[in-house]
Amino acid sequence: MTLLDVRPDDEFAMGHIPGATQIDLGRLDAMAATLDPAVEIVAYCRGPYCLYAHQAVARLRQLGLNARRIDGGLPEWRAAGLPVQTEVSG
Repeated sequence: MTLLDVRPDDEFAMGHIPGATQIDLGRLDAMAATLDPAVEIVAYCRGPYCLYAHQAVARLRQLGLNARRIDGGLPEWRAAGLPVQTEVSG
């Protein structure tokens, strides 16, 4: 699985799901060319009402990739007590 955080760089730096790669929507097409079409891509952003993950998944699917979004986003991940990584902590 490839985990994509589609929030802005500064938000990603303040905390993200461990193992996630940050990508903004403007660079998504270029990154998509490097992704393995056999691997599921999971995108997330700020929460259930944030459109970034929806837009990323729609575009990745247009490009023929297997993509879905996480229900919710980083706030829900944190609220569940799951681990969050920052650039400072590695």
